[in-house]
Order: sequence, then structure tokens, then C-alpha cells
Amino acid sequence: MPFATPTDVLSPSPGGPLAASWRGFADRVKRISPEAGDALLYAGSALFALITIYTSTNALYQVWGRMALTPFAFGTIVSVALWYALRRARRRRAGLTAAQHRRAWLARLTVAVCIFAGSLAIPLGFEILWRFDGVAGSHLQPEVQAVEVGGQDLVKGQEPYHPLVKLPHAVKYHAPGEPNYAGFLPYLPVMAVFGIPSDIWPTNGLSDARIFFCLTTLAVAAVALYLCRAEGRRKIRALQALVILPLASLPLATGGDDIPVVAFLLLAMVLAQRRQPFASGVALGIASAMKFTAWPVALLALFAARSKDGQRRPLRMIGGLLLVAVPAIIPFALRGPFALFDDVVLFPLGLSAIPSTAASALPGHVLVTTFPSLSRVLPLSVGMVLAAFLARHLYKYTPKTVSEVCSIAGMVMSVLILLAPNPRVGYLLYPINFFVWAYLLKEPAARTERLVPSDTDAGLGAGVHAAGPG
Repeated sequence: MPFATPTDVLSPSPGGPLAASWRGFADRVKRISPEAGDALLYAGSALFALITIYTSTNALYQVWGRMALTPFAFGTIVSVALWYALRRARRRRAGLTAAQHRRAWLARLTVAVCIFAGSLAIPLGFEILWRFDGVAGSHLQPEVQAVEVGGQDLVKGQEPYHPLVKLPHAVKYHAPGEPNYAGFLPYLPVMAVFGIPSDIWPTNGLSDARIFFCLTTLAVAAVALYLCRAEGRRKIRALQALVILPLASLPLATGGDDIPVVAFLLLAMVLAQRRQPFASGVALGIASAMKFTAWPVALLALFAARSKDGQRRPLRMIGGLLLVAVPAIIPFALRGPFALFDDVVLFPLGLSAIPSTAASALPGHVLVTTFPSLSRVLPLSVGMVLAAFLARHLYKYTPKTVSEVCSIAGMVMSVLILLAPNPRVGYLLYPINFFVWAYLLKEPAARTERLVPSDTDAGLGAGVHAAGPG
């Protein structure tokens, strides 16, 4: 099964209300071979790059689209050819031999590596080169410079958070050629660590924060997928969603501060599935001390906190989370609580004195644009209504597995992003990855039904799958 089926992803519980309505579609998705799935994903990615070239108003995105279009088109063609060849081989012998499975798996990985190089590594290298050879402040998204300025403040012992005030003239979030813009950090303190190299080597391209976003993402994802007990064909889907497909490769090449957060959340979910709640909490603490967007997932993850004997252990997960988050955030909160809250919470929600320039043609932004009076009412009302529905759902269908937690997290983040007043399409990488993890971390039904103290090491073994080519 190459995709996370809607039944696996959208039904938070075995008897959830969405399971029956999606069953027929899920059966059709299950019949798609892994190679055909690759071809569809890469074809969609090539279409995304093409649309970006001709419709995006951001020149940085257009440049990425021109460089990424060919790698995605190449991946589509090769995946189609591989699908056709394996389809004929399966029909001839009623299946594939072990050697054919290995060759098919190697071919898929080779294609993925080539696309990674063409859609992320090469564009990122060129953007960094052009940034340091051209106009200061160009060839990067504003969040890169915000993180770097925050890292420089940390090195100098200065406060990275400043109260935002309404000035008598328009405040630009970023303008090419300016070393700084509004002088605030809309992220939590650990995110600023990625900007520390920019103070050590200020004129060296190797100090660009995007390099450390990418390296951290790859390292954490490698650990998470190594520890994950899912089969290989599920892991490659998670890897594609995290670093290869456009909602990952485009942000990483131009900005990318959200991707390492997602990587640490993946590690936390994998550790929770392995019933290591304290270690999972530490990973959640790192993500939560980087960006506010990790907090909803951290709260939902408590439902999946279990010890080796199957008992719920949310306090252990909370302990690991607080061990990292408290010393990372509290010192800054004590020195300037209002400044931190304004920068980290109010500004991203569009409730600050200085409006965020983040905007996409999603329902929330359209509503606020059409009815400006909703700019402050919408996020508050959406949050309250969503909290009420979520509480009711958790009461009726309390999640028991990590997969179910990921499904709920994906739906919650989807609603928040679609109805946010100042969203970015790139934020959809959060729910998309959560839905993929719901598929990645799906456990056998037998083990799901036996989440009791007797579910010991034997139960753990039932969740182990040999990595296969798919």
C-alpha cells in the first residue's frame, strides 16, 4: 500500500464516523502500486513547480520552480517506466523475485535521491551563492534573516524579543538591501540557535541558516526512520513528504524554519510508538521550544504516552518536554513576557500591532480580506469552536495509538491553517506530514486492541515489519 489510505488517516478510531464513507476510495488507493504512487506524486510535484513559475508573485519561488521542474519531470518519467516494467514482470511470473524486489527498491531510492538533489540541494546552493554575491537581503525568505538576527542577539547577550508598537507609518516586514527590518523574532528561543553561525562567519555562505535547517532535518529524520518499525515502502513516503515533495523542498530552499520542527515531531511520534514516553517528551520539548506550531501536537501526543507494559504514562512525557522547554523559554519569558508573547503568539495570528505579511488565498485570509472587521474575531472564534469540537471528539473517541494521534493532529492543523487570517500555503506541510505519519505508524489491529499491561515485549514484536521494497 503506497499511500496512507483515507481510512487509515482520517478515521481517528476504528469505528469513527469517517471510516465507512471512505472505505471504497481506500480500497482503490490500496491497489495503486508503489511505483505508480511515485509517478503520481512526482507528476503532481512537476505540475506544482510549473504553476509556481507562471502564477507566483514571489520571484524567489519562480526561480525554484524553474530549477525543480526538470527533476520532478525526470522522476515522473522514470517512475512510469519502472511501474510499466515491474507490471509486466509481475504478470509473467505472478510476482517478483527477491532480486527484482531489491532492484526495484534501489531504483526508487536512486530516483528519490536525484530529485532531492535537483529540487532542493542544487537550488539551495545557488540561492545561498546568489545571496552573498548579490544584494544583501535577497534570495532568501524573511524568516531566514529573522532567525539569523535572533542568533546574533543570543551571541551578543542581547534580548531577541522586542514589544511591537504601532508606528505612524507603514512597517515593512522585509525589504531587499536592508540588514534588518522590524527587529523582532516571531519564533521561540531554540530556533534562534540556527542563526548563531551567522554571527561567527557573517560573510560566509556556509553560515546561512537554511543549511542548518536542512542538515538538522536530514539528521533527525534519519534517526527517526531508523528507529521506526514500519516497512520500507512506508518510510519512503514519509521521506518524500518531509524533504522531497514541493511543500518541503521549496521552503527548505528559500526559508525552511518549519521543516526541522516537523522532523523533531516525527522523532517524537516514533519514540512514542516505541513506548519511550520520556525520550518522546524530550523531542517534543525541542520542537515546542522552536516554534509555537508544535504545541497542539505536543498536547495531543500525551494520549499516546505509554510505557513498555502498555500503561498510560503522560507524566513521563510531560517531564521530558518540560526538561527542555522550561529552561529554554522561561528565562526569556521572565525578562520580557509581553514582548515574547507579542512576537511569538500575537504576530503569527495577525493580532499584533504590526500585521504579518504572510498571506495565501486560503479561506481564512479571503474572509479577513473581504471583511476586515474579522481580523481579530476570526482566530479567537475558530480557536474556541475547534477546542470545543476537539474536546468532544477526544471524549467520544479517545486515541489509543500514535497513528490515531497523528490523524487528529492532521485534522486540527488543517482547520487552523485553512481558517487562519494570515496563512501560508507552506504551512500545509504540517497536516500533510501528520497524515503520512498516521499511515507510517499504523499498527496491526491485533496490537491496537491489546493495549493493556499484558501487552509486553511480545506485543512489541508484533509491530515489527521487515523493511521491504514495496
